Order: sequence, then C-alpha cells, then structure tokens
Amino acid sequence: MLKHATHIVWDWNGTLFHDIDAVVEASNASCAEVGLAPLTLERYRELYRVPVRGFYEHLLGRSPSDAEWAALNVSFHRHYRRLAASCGLAEGAADLLAARRAAGGTQSLCSLAPHADLVPLVTAHGIAGHFVRMDGASDLTGAAKAAQLARHLDAMDGMDPRRTVVIGDALDDAAAAAHVGARAVLYSGGSHSRASLRSAGVPVVDTLAEAVAVADRVSA
Repeated sequence: MLKHATHIVWDWNGTLFHDIDAVVEASNASCAEVGLAPLTLERYRELYRVPVRGFYEHLLGRSPSDAEWAALNVSFHRHYRRLAASCGLAEGAADLLAARRAAGGTQSLCSLAPHADLVPLVTAHGIAGHFVRMDGASDLTGAAKAAQLARHLDAMDGMDPRRTVVIGDALDDAAAAAHVGARAVLYSGGSHSRASLRSAGVPVVDTLAEAVAVADRVSA
C-alpha cells in the first residue's frame, strides 16, 4: 500500500518555479509598450487575475482589442522567456518532490505555461522524473485552468479527483480544483496577495513544505 494516497497536482509558475519577479518585470515591459505605468510586486499581486486578458483590461481601463491583446501576450512571453532563464525552483521544491516520489506518492504538473516551454524548463531543473504527467497550455491565450485540469486528470486513466489536491499560487487553481471535485492548497509566494488567496476559502500557506503537509491532511 502506498504511504501517500493523495495525488498532488502541482502548478508551475509562482509555485514550484520561483519566477514572480520575472513575471512582474515581463508584465511591466509589455505594459510599457502600450503606455502603461509599471507595477510594484505588491500592486501586481493585488490586481492579477485569470483569465489574463481581464488583468490587462483592468490596467487599460477598457477591453483590449484582439490585436492589442495578441501583441501584449506575445510581448509578455518574449520578455518572460529571457528573464526566466535566471529563475530557479522555489525553496525546498526539489527535495520535496524527490522525497514524495521516494515514499511512493504520485504527483503531476499542470500549468498554463506553454507546453513547448514548460517541459524543457522542468527537465533542465532536473525534476521531470518526479511527475507521472506534465501538461502545459497549447496556446498563449491565458484561458482558465478548470478545463485543462479536467483533461489532465482524465489523461491519467481518470485519476480520482477525490484523492487529488491541487497546490498552486492563484485563485484559478482553487477554482479549477473545485470544478473537478478536488481539493486545493494555495501558496502565498506567487502571483496573488495572501488576502486575495484567502477569499478562495481553501487553506493558504507560506511554504511548499507546509502545502504538502496540508494536502495530505485535507484529503485524508
């Protein structure tokens, strides 16, 4: 019998991958191209939302045209790819993943990062072998995560959502978990403020080690 019955679905950006400073810098670079003032980390966390188009709509004070949205999206990813090269894993992430795998627990990765970027980056950080499956987005639209998580679980022979916990840094991680009937634990080191995360009504933690411990507890 497995020591850990809980299956963990990890988010990547802002959770396992500590890239929030790169995300804010890339966002500011793309926003500067349309004349928007830069955001501090604190302000970014207050305003960020998914789908990401809504985030830019709030910043612009109007709905961006399709052409503007496409240009902002392409610009962000261009800047982000450059900046992400200097980012590393969150504190303790590699050891947590390795320990859970060694103990017989299962875990997977589901991210809105482009799949073509995600897999090489995870592999470069030496942790790809800890996941039974990795899924990134097929395009750059920044769509909500619920449908993607549902497909992710179905692809793993219909992984039972009742024994699944999503660990992520954003409100859409909690919404996606609720959509499929899973639990969620939210980590405060990423894209949202702690106050914003608490509004989801799920546990909020400040370290990944705590996230794993809570995940096992809430799914018991």
